[in-house]
Amino acid sequence: MKAKSKISAYILRSSAAALLFSCAIVALSSAISLPNRSPKVPAPQNNTAFGVNARDSAASVAASAIRSKQTLTFADRVAYQRAIEEVYWRHRIWPAANAGAKPPLDRVMSHEAIEKKVEDYLRNSQALEDYWQRPITPDQLQAETERIASHTKQPGVLRELFAVLGNDPFVIAECLARPVLAEHVITELYAHDQRFHGELKRRVQAELKVHGNVRRMKQTSGMYTEMEWLKSDSTKGDSAPASTKSAQAVKMNSSEWQESVAKLAAQFGS
Repeated sequence: MKAKSKISAYILRSSAAALLFSCAIVALSSAISLPNRSPKVPAPQNNTAFGVNARDSAASVAASAIRSKQTLTFADRVAYQRAIEEVYWRHRIWPAANAGAKPPLDRVMSHEAIEKKVEDYLRNSQALEDYWQRPITPDQLQAETERIASHTKQPGVLRELFAVLGNDPFVIAECLARPVLAEHVITELYAHDQRFHGELKRRVQAELKVHGNVRRMKQTSGMYTEMEWLKSDSTKGDSAPASTKSAQAVKMNSSEWQESVAKLAAQFGS
């Protein structure tokens, strides 16, 4: 039995924008202090997926411990990033409809673009330390490396990534885990930091007190938009009614619907 209903949620765009990650974080020095101890390569449940056995993994861990003072220069990081991009590009499907053969990586990604990726994750790491006093720790890098290893859906690709990074636990943590971890943590902290969003939040709350119902929200100073929610428990890929076919229409199942309505009710106190 398919149940459908609609709801129009009226949203202040300026309020929602407060939760978006700012691309304008102050540019910091690309130099960064590296962890003072090397994390371990995680021992996956099926070591054959990574092309190593338990003895090799243990030896790698021991070698990592010896190189506790290991560091990477910016040029090192760029070289490793390029190797990572080569693996991703090699596995990128090239549509048959495209004219010509699949081009080499250099044709689609410049050296400057690769450098920028490295600069971005180093700046994110530095910002975590300078603005939030939350430097990324070796334990965090270890946990992120283990998460990547245990949650991968493409163990073959991950094995290749580990290989181009020399199967070095330190390099894997710094060049594969750090970029993902730094972006995740800084996005989360920034989104809830009152230093950046406090004034905007107070202004939005003040306007909502004056224009407290959906009919009056068009009178606020923020950009007014409407989003239509369509509830459907159908497992078929049926399309929405013509009246709901818009970029702002979102289809939800019963669980998503209840959760979203509850959040909306809490936000508007109804």
